Amino acid sequence: MSSSLLPLTSPLTSTNTKLAFKARTNQTQGFRVSCNSAQDEQADKKIILPESKKLVVPNVDRRNLLVGLGGLYTAANLPGAIAAPITSPDITSICKDAKDGIRNIDTALRTTKCCPPSLGKTIKPFKFPTEKTVRMRWPAHAGTKEQVEKYRAAIQAMRDLPDDHPHSFASQAKIHCAYCNGGYTQVDSGTGFPDINIQIHNSWLFFPFHRWYLYFYERILGKLINDPTFALPFWKWDEPAGMPIAEMFLPETINGKPNSLYDVYRDGPHMEKKLIDLDYAGTDKDIPDQQQVQCNLATVYRDLVRNGGDTLSFFGGEYVAGDSPVAGGDPSIGSVESGSHTAVHRWVGQRGNPNNEDMGNFYSAGYDPSFYIHHTNVDRMWKLWKDLRLPGHVDPTDPDWLNASYVFYDENEDLVRVYNKDCVDIRRLKYNFVENSKDPFPWRKSRPPQRRKSAQVAKTADVKTVEQTKFPVRLTEIVKVKVKRPAVNRSEEDKEKENEVLMVKGIKYDSGKFVKFDVFVNDKLKEGEFTTPCDPEYAGGFAQIPHNAMKSMFMISSARFGLNELLEDTNTEGEEYATVTFVPRTGCEDLTIGEVKIELVPVPKA
Repeated sequence: MSSSLLPLTSPLTSTNTKLAFKARTNQTQGFRVSCNSAQDEQADKKIILPESKKLVVPNVDRRNLLVGLGGLYTAANLPGAIAAPITSPDITSICKDAKDGIRNIDTALRTTKCCPPSLGKTIKPFKFPTEKTVRMRWPAHAGTKEQVEKYRAAIQAMRDLPDDHPHSFASQAKIHCAYCNGGYTQVDSGTGFPDINIQIHNSWLFFPFHRWYLYFYERILGKLINDPTFALPFWKWDEPAGMPIAEMFLPETINGKPNSLYDVYRDGPHMEKKLIDLDYAGTDKDIPDQQQVQCNLATVYRDLVRNGGDTLSFFGGEYVAGDSPVAGGDPSIGSVESGSHTAVHRWVGQRGNPNNEDMGNFYSAGYDPSFYIHHTNVDRMWKLWKDLRLPGHVDPTDPDWLNASYVFYDENEDLVRVYNKDCVDIRRLKYNFVENSKDPFPWRKSRPPQRRKSAQVAKTADVKTVEQTKFPVRLTEIVKVKVKRPAVNRSEEDKEKENEVLMVKGIKYDSGKFVKFDVFVNDKLKEGEFTTPCDPEYAGGFAQIPHNAMKSMFMISSARFGLNELLEDTNTEGEEYATVTFVPRTGCEDLTIGEVKIELVPVPKA
């Protein structure tokens, strides 16, 4: 198969600094964090030592230990893995203007004052819902008249509230802005880091934060129309019928009245019944709809299966207390977040706006009702990934993930603290998803077809190895490197135990821009024929919506791409080196890559 969908030539883009402090070390010499109950804050601060250590340092408060214990221990020389989970502070008292990632601050179309209103309430622990009714979220393109009318009425009721009400449309939009664009710091995380912002993107916080956000948003809407069964729609862009934006979002007015689901800052041409591009890089591809559908399905397959083969590859890298969103170059972005999630944000946001408002920037995305149906489907991706029951499809078990927490206003206008560990089972949260079609998961059959060996004629002998390449390498043009593999011709049994993963580290980019580059592996098509995102050589892309600290427009991240199936489908399982091609697409003028390697990653067990 060959096509000219996306030639390996194109525009260009990328970010980092080493974190100022991170308590976790690579050693595990006896310390462990006791996190049996996240609700018990005192228990969570204890360090539990093995019996042999108790005479040296007894159980102590984590804060006291990390600040020095009278000089005996410091964060730098503590002999154990004692990181702490990210903990949101009291969001009504410790909050600042959210200006991260807004390149043109003076021309911003939405406010950066994203702090929630204060009602003088203290934070309560979360309690699981006790009602028997399960809210059934429904495909936005296939909603009944009653569902659509209820949804419109609920959003209108939210819009009718004064902006300073915690349930108002503006207040709900500002939640994303505050958590994503620097409204809160890590002052309550670990030993306290009042100068380091919290950022819930680009790491393993991405899925659980948005799940909690939508949980409260849905229940607030239901209460506004006095309907305890109210459920959100989801933008089912993973099946052909659901790929265009749903019709209910399109008219600006209905019978002479404003459509509560309309947003003025959407990209007009993309709203004209055009199919979503789940690999969107900032420019439209002039391809037939049928081909776009197949590419979209291949993207979903890649996000959930090929590149989501282990916990961190799917969720994103570890992010704990002391990690800076700007400087902490260790966390990687998860497969869905970097893939279909970011593409939809950018595709919907209005091109030409100063900061790509609304959906094209995190600070403004919540002002578009389509944001919530998009993320409801992203939340569904987490469920589908688990439902596949494939090896490695396991939620994180690290206490620093389980006990990461956020604060929201609930449907009763109470402040509640919620934990990642309490959102892993949606049955306990009393919602689920309607799967309405005869073939609800067409992407399962969308693994790219195997490449014909006769088409693989290009030679790679002249491509430099990573050892012969000077890093960091700037991505102002196509870059190719050969990477030595840790093993060749691995058996099926070997693959069940370990995934072969391409690691792209130290990606430094201008985070005030939309950034995207593509990664191809073992592309051997002859000159003049081009691999595309529908083809087996396409490992995936790295894409980022603008978000960063204003002190520095540069950030650092990493990306992971699964190779098990790719090597089989490109007939290269027996080759000692993999040839990796980086293709800049947009925003890559200042982007550099710090390291490229291939590792065998153990498949986590359920």
